[in-house]
Amino acid sequence: MPTEKYSFKTEVNQLLDLMIHSLYSHKEVGIREIISNASDAIDKARYESLTNPEIVVPKEGWKIRIHADKDAGTLMISDNGIGMTREEAIEALGTIAHSGTKEFLAFLKEKNMENSPDLIGQFGVGFYSAFMIANKVTVLSRKANSKDDTAVKWESTADGSFVVDHFVKDSSGTDIILHLHDDEKKYLDDWQIRNVISKYSDYIEYPIVMDVEREEDSALEKGKKVKILKEEQINSGKAIWLRDRSDIKENEYNEFYKHISHDFSDPLKAIHYHAEGTTDFISLLFIPAHAPLDIFYKEFRLGPALYVKKVQIMDHCEELIPPYLRFIRGVVDSSDLPLNVSREILQNNRQVTIMKNNITRKVLDALAEMKMNDSENFLAFSREFGRVLKEGIHYDHARKEVIADLLLFSSTTSGEAVTRTLDDYIAGMKDGQSDIYYMTGTSIREMADSPYLEALREKEYEVLFLTDDIDDLIFGGFEYKGKKFKSILKGDITLDRTGEKRKSAEQFDKLIDFMKAILSDDVKEVRLSGRLKDSPCCLVGDEGDLDPRMEKMLKSMGQEVPVQKKILEINPEHPIFTSMKELFEGDKSIPLLEEYSRLLLDQALLLAGSRPKDPARFSRYLSQLMVQGARRKLPAEHGDTT
Repeated sequence: MPTEKYSFKTEVNQLLDLMIHSLYSHKEVGIREIISNASDAIDKARYESLTNPEIVVPKEGWKIRIHADKDAGTLMISDNGIGMTREEAIEALGTIAHSGTKEFLAFLKEKNMENSPDLIGQFGVGFYSAFMIANKVTVLSRKANSKDDTAVKWESTADGSFVVDHFVKDSSGTDIILHLHDDEKKYLDDWQIRNVISKYSDYIEYPIVMDVEREEDSALEKGKKVKILKEEQINSGKAIWLRDRSDIKENEYNEFYKHISHDFSDPLKAIHYHAEGTTDFISLLFIPAHAPLDIFYKEFRLGPALYVKKVQIMDHCEELIPPYLRFIRGVVDSSDLPLNVSREILQNNRQVTIMKNNITRKVLDALAEMKMNDSENFLAFSREFGRVLKEGIHYDHARKEVIADLLLFSSTTSGEAVTRTLDDYIAGMKDGQSDIYYMTGTSIREMADSPYLEALREKEYEVLFLTDDIDDLIFGGFEYKGKKFKSILKGDITLDRTGEKRKSAEQFDKLIDFMKAILSDDVKEVRLSGRLKDSPCCLVGDEGDLDPRMEKMLKSMGQEVPVQKKILEINPEHPIFTSMKELFEGDKSIPLLEEYSRLLLDQALLLAGSRPKDPARFSRYLSQLMVQGARRKLPAEHGDTT
């Protein structure tokens, strides 16, 4: 096929610009990413060779080779893995096939790459980090099951385009040649290459080799030394999860985590154990320090890598972990599963169910231990993954209280600090309080000033502030240690004021009936409030109604949401209702009563975060009231006795 030139997709150009102009000081991560990709390519070839006779194990074994050419100024990293066809190279190296790419790039632009190296590999775009040390990258690749020596040559100088050409290659796999910048040619020195491998890639399972010049005794002349090139393995190559925990240092766990996750930050915690009994497997799992930007996208790949007898079967095994623990990274190596296990078999396999339950329990136990003994890291975990973990309350009924015990909240007691546990809440409950009160909203500061809190605050009842859009779905009707969750935005809140409400109802029942008739098209009911002390009114939903935030979210997704009329609650202690009652008893036909009723509804809508029913009418009524108020005050203030 002829040479063809292609333009990078827009997002790749933006990413390359960020990489090339990055101030990040540890630019050797480009080498690390390419070695990691080479390992992945061998994993794929090794697995496919189990069932595809066209893919054979190379005579020299699976291997990654590094070759430094100081004269040419190039560093070549080669693997004998799965390889790529021409079409695959164009697709894989010319686009970022990842959900949330725009959000990722926007986030990258806001960050200083020197301070946030963890972002480079987060979206599987590590290949492009090679351009931090190279002004040109050449990729030579031949597919593992290719019938002949036909291969593809991909090349780019990161100028917005890449060139694809035909190539002849005598073995399958991929060679990536980095044409190094003049000031990055230190990576051609043997000791620098060894340092990078030791730091980042020592735990790659496959041998990483390079030719090293050594002096040996001459076979031809006795007593004379000759220099020869000898292949040496420069990584340990032993699977870290098979080693004894007591022999592994923390930094070794950290570097292995970075290798499997393409993250550049240390994890918060490593969970390494050997499960024996009904089923036998080894797990090395990690709790990351930062949430991936795509963790809430459908395409997010969850689950640890699955190995069977040290052979990687899947890079993400969803069947081994519940979705609410999808932030977990790591490997699981089973001795019991067959090498040819498929996803269909995994979905109906009793051993896999046992493994999943075991892993889930271990992760939750590790989080509980972190909560008890490492509050700083647990707080960091909660900020990053609390929203994901709480999904388990909805989906995992058997463990809902265990999960709830791991959540941290903001409240009227803690302010904006996210530190309160449900046990803290229960310990601080007042005499006579039977429910756990919560409020949903977008801002803790706004919720803290809400009129919905007035009566509860007077009673010194703590209210939890929930800011995630799924919170009402999860906590509505939830019960923790015998205490029911109750939204202060829905249902009736009486506290111990039932007698007061009954007495007020007798005084205001006719006015309430009048307001019901006026507002019948807009509200389900008008009633006296048990939650207000200073504000005149508020809108609330029935117990089973959708939370306002959930309603907005569903509408934004294009889903039909049934019209839910709210309940208008009024505060009989507010002066406005005393005035309205006097007006009503004097002449209930005067238009002002209807205007006041509609103004109160608009005011309640504003407090609930909605717009007035008729903004123009609301503005007009408000202006008229302001003018009337000013006229009443002017004579006294200006000494006018007329």
